[in-house]
Amino acid sequence: MVFRFPVKIALPKHAYLNGRVIKDHFKRTQVAEHEVTRNALKYIARNTELPARARVEAQLQLTSMPNYTRPTQIVDRCIASGNARSVVSDFKLNRTAFRNRARLGQIPGVKKASW
Repeated sequence: MVFRFPVKIALPKHAYLNGRVIKDHFKRTQVAEHEVTRNALKYIARNTELPARARVEAQLQLTSMPNYTRPTQIVDRCIASGNARSVVSDFKLNRTAFRNRARLGQIPGVKKASW
């Protein structure tokens, strides 16, 4: 297996680990590192009062940045299974893990509804 990014990533210890979770964590750290640069380039590219050449150069720099620095690349994942589908964002669990833990009483303040 070839890693294209540094292996020394401090992952949360409670999270399920697989390749997708590690890759998503790497994307999150890269987005945080490049946030200021991306916002500055976006501001320059969208400012109509600046010369057209400066705006085009800013746009070219934005497009030349790697895809993993974009905030849209971040995906919410379940901390129990690493699954990315149907994640309840308040609890960071997918629906099946949330349901099982709620039925067992492992989530404080959540219980099965009866009316």
